[in-house]
Amino acid sequence: MTIKEQQDRIIEDFEVFGDWMEKYEYIIQLGKDLPLIDPQYKTDDNLIRGCQSKVWLHAELKDGILEFTADSDAVITKGLVSLVIQVLSGHPPKEIAEAEIYFIEAIGLTSHLSPTRSNGLLSMLKQMKLYALAFQAKSMQN
Repeated sequence: MTIKEQQDRIIEDFEVFGDWMEKYEYIIQLGKDLPLIDPQYKTDDNLIRGCQSKVWLHAELKDGILEFTADSDAVITKGLVSLVIQVLSGHPPKEIAEAEIYFIEAIGLTSHLSPTRSNGLLSMLKQMKLYALAFQAKSMQN
């Protein structure tokens, strides 16, 4: 599934919910379903700066595909990182770096998150794109 298709699927998933309480519950459930990050990656180096909660993000390139794993000490934040992982994980670095991310606005997250959570979400996306750029640059050197 392409990054665009993943975003469209998330937008469709969110359309079934009537109100924001249901959407928050869904986001929390996504966080609970997020596969656990290997404890060895829960280090200060993998902490995302700009998040009010602690969010650890690990990126690994396998056969030209960038895979992300993450964890957070806050349930809603864990759900948010789960959403961005659904969209960006499993794609080549170039695709991730160049992807236009529109699902956040489309599902209404920007207007329903506190400013600190919104900044945290943007920091997660920025870090994932930075990882993609770094792996892309590294592969061009080889």
